[in-house]
Amino acid sequence: MSPDPIRNAMTIDVEDYFQVSAFAAHIPRDSWNSISCRVENNIDRILSLLDEREVKATFFTLGWIAERYPAMVRRLVAEGHELASHGWGHHRVWELDADEFREDIVRSKALLEDISGQPVLGYRAPSFSIGHQNEWALDLLGDAGYRYSSSIYPIRHDHYGVPDAPRFAYYPRNNTLLEVPITTVRLFQRNFPAGGGGYFRLWPYPVSRWFLQRLNHFEERPAIFYFHPWEIDHQQPRQKGISMKTRFRHYHNLHRMENRLRALVRDFRWDRMDRIFLEGA
Repeated sequence: MSPDPIRNAMTIDVEDYFQVSAFAAHIPRDSWNSISCRVENNIDRILSLLDEREVKATFFTLGWIAERYPAMVRRLVAEGHELASHGWGHHRVWELDADEFREDIVRSKALLEDISGQPVLGYRAPSFSIGHQNEWALDLLGDAGYRYSSSIYPIRHDHYGVPDAPRFAYYPRNNTLLEVPITTVRLFQRNFPAGGGGYFRLWPYPVSRWFLQRLNHFEERPAIFYFHPWEIDHQQPRQKGISMKTRFRHYHNLHRMENRLRALVRDFRWDRMDRIFLEGA
């Protein structure tokens, strides 16, 4: 299959397995420093996979990770990828007040720029935790110098989602910050998740491919796809005491993820967020 001429955005949320929101009640934040990170090896594998098809991507990176692995961050930029912010310590936005959120996004942006020597224009909220109840966060992102956010998922989910949000890039709250929602397809008067993460591991690959083909061919829109480095790491330590739902969501089909990603970068055309959504803006 030849690539579609529409460029889609490939994005990676750079965090380690023990930092996911679903484990927050089981892995105390103050224990993170004592846990062996696996992110460097997983990023190595991701970069090799992307390089096979000369794909450039956007890496939404935690400040906590960047502070500990600055050489990895510099490598991402040196290889032509976009560096963007995922906040500092994976606090969901609704856990922070305005002052705490401002400190989080300013601190992470400054560190990433200091390490990379490049401007950081993009931000993605941990667990897509910006919604109607805290839209003020978008104003603060603009004030802090971010040009775009990719923090809203227009689906219905038990932990996140704004099902009535626009499906495509828009300017919320009459400000200069562009919001680029994660990709959905509209079927049966409902938005279906089509932008990656656990859903990409849940759906059979032909379903995900059909979703993106529909978006590119019929709606003539670029997709925004995301995944995490830990999703290609099926040998990561298994957590005890978590619910069956959490266990399924986190571990399902990890062993298939890398091959599915390889098919994905073969079947579609990919690029960085900034090149797709900010050039000419």
